[in-house]
This record gives sequence, C-alpha cells and structure tokens, in this order.
Amino acid sequence: MKNNGELVNENGIYLIGSLRNENVPILARELREELKIEVFDDWFSPGPKADDYWRDFEHIRGSSYKQALNNWAAKHVFEFDKFHIDRLPIGVLYMPAGKSGHLELGYMLGKGKKGYILFDKEPERWDVMYQFATDVFFDKKELIEALKTELNKGKEQLIHELLTQK
Repeated sequence: MKNNGELVNENGIYLIGSLRNENVPILARELREELKIEVFDDWFSPGPKADDYWRDFEHIRGSSYKQALNNWAAKHVFEFDKFHIDRLPIGVLYMPAGKSGHLELGYMLGKGKKGYILFDKEPERWDVMYQFATDVFFDKKELIEALKTELNKGKEQLIHELLTQK
C-alpha cells in the first residue's frame, strides 16, 4: 500500500537495537517465522563497528561530529533508516540498545505508532520513562503473544473497513 507515494506495510515491524547485539538478526528471524510478517532488520548488516568506522573516517577527514552528521554518509544512513521507520507501524526495541535505538522508538511513538521494548534482563538501573512504550517485556514469548494480538486487531479493523465501504 502507498501513503504519500511511499510504500507502507501495515503489518510490519521495525526491529530496533544495537549494531553490537549479535542476537538482533536471530530475534528478527524468530519474529518473522512466528508472526509471518515483515520484520525489518537490514540496518544491522554493516556490522558491529560501523559507527566506529564512520567516526574514524570523519576524523581523518578533519570533520567534527556536527560536520559529520551533515556529510553524505550520515545523511544517507539516516534517510535509509528513517524511510523504513516511517513505513512500518510497529517498533520493537531490543535491549540492550543505545541512544539511537531510544531515539528511533521515541520517534515512532511520537508518530502514533506502537512501540514495544524487549529487555534481555532486568536492568541494573531502572527508569520510569519506559512507560512511554506501548508495553515492556522481559520474555520473548510474551512479546510475541502481544504482537499477535496487535496484528489481529489490525486485521479485524481492515475487515471492518472493507465490509462497511460503500
């Protein structure tokens, strides 16, 4: 389906996480197999040191962090991620994750999308602001069940809209 000329997947998930979390593609595969929907994790492909290599490259060029954020490499990577964040209705933040992951989830929630958090364990440092998320999980199976419920709501809504069209 298209929205403002862009491809939108009304049942897809944008999996958010850290490039250093080697379990991201494993969770993505499990979610795809279990839910039978698109789970976008292509952002993970550059590997665990992509941000470090970018920083080192920009330092060699003589760029400050602010300048680097405005150079082509950063702009393209940002637009790639944002394009897919914008086209998918559900975000899942897989912990541990850093600043980027939290910003991505916050952006999705701010756009009115569903945003879930899956912790790998109870954090040492607690934070009340995780209540912004649609829900928080410490068990993958419970997350999957919640996602199934959410996806079924979307199907029921679509069926209702199709049946009530004139």
